[in-house]
Amino acid sequence: MKKLLITRLLPEKVLEAARARFDLTLLDGGPLEPAALRAALREHDLVLPSLGDMFRADVFADVPQPRAGILANFGVGYNHIDVAAARAAGLEVTNTPGAVTDATADIALTLILATARRAGEGERLLRAGQWSGWKPTQMLGRHVTRKRVGIIGLGRIGKAIAKRCHLGFGMEVVFYNRSAVADAGVPARQVPLAEAMAADFVVVAVPGGPATHHLINAGTLAHMQPEGIFVNISRGDVVDETALVAALKAGQIAGAGLDVYEFEPKVHPGLLEMENVTLLPHLGTAALEVREAMGMMALNNVIAFAEGRPVPNPV
Repeated sequence: MKKLLITRLLPEKVLEAARARFDLTLLDGGPLEPAALRAALREHDLVLPSLGDMFRADVFADVPQPRAGILANFGVGYNHIDVAAARAAGLEVTNTPGAVTDATADIALTLILATARRAGEGERLLRAGQWSGWKPTQMLGRHVTRKRVGIIGLGRIGKAIAKRCHLGFGMEVVFYNRSAVADAGVPARQVPLAEAMAADFVVVAVPGGPATHHLINAGTLAHMQPEGIFVNISRGDVVDETALVAALKAGQIAGAGLDVYEFEPKVHPGLLEMENVTLLPHLGTAALEVREAMGMMALNNVIAFAEGRPVPNPV
C-alpha cells in the first residue's frame, strides 16, 4: 500500500476515502517546517500539501531523488510550489480548479457589500453598545447597484464575479486580463489595467506567482478614484500592502476588503487600525461542501497517479 501524506486536517469524508486507498499519515498543524518539507519527499510516495507548504527550489535541491512522485495541492493556487523545480525532480504537480470558483466569487461580493455599506464598522458599533438608534444620516456608505466594477484577471473566478456583479447588481463590468478574452460570460469590456483600476469597485482575481507579485502597487493604486473600493480575493502577495495602507491613509481610495494577505497569517498593522477596511481570515472556500469537493479533487489526482493514469488536474 502506497504511503500518502496529507499535510493538513481535511474534512472527514476526504480522510475516509484516503484511508481506504492508502497508508495515510495525517498532520494537524500549520505549514510544514523546512525539515518536514524534505521528509515529506523522502518518506512518502504521495504528498497532498496545502497553502503555506513552501516546496521551493531549495527543498528539491536537498532531495534530488525523492521517493514522492506527486504533489497534489489542496487548492487552486499553487504559488507556494516551485513547479519547474518539482518537475525537474520528477514530480507531478496538480491543483483543484473549478471546485473553488463559486465560493471564492461569493466572498468577493461579500467584501464589496460589507466594505461599501460599512457592515463591519456597523456591527462593531452595535456590539460596543454605542448605537443610539436609526438616523437618516448615520453611517452612510456607498451604493453598489449599477456602479462600475473593474475585475483584474478574468479566469474562472473573475468570470464568476463578473456574472454576479452584472446579473445581481446591474453593474457595468470592465476587466483587465493579460491575454485576450473572447467571451466574458456577460456584457463586459476588456480595458488596460489603468482603466480597470479607475472603476468604482476593483476586484483582484489573478493567480499568484512571480508574474503577478506586487501587480497592485503604488503606481497601479494611483489610478483609483478617491471614492473607489479595492477588494483582493486572489493571493496576498499580488498586493504591496505597504502601498495599499499608504493609499488608504492618504484618502487616495475610500476603502478596501481583503481575504488574503501579503505575509499571511500576519496582517499589516496599518490595516488593523482602519475602520474603512474589511478583513476576513481567508474564508474564500470556507464551506464544508466546497472543502470536501476540493479534497476529493486532490485525492482523485493522487489516485490517478498511483494507478498510472493521467492526472485530471495537472498544473
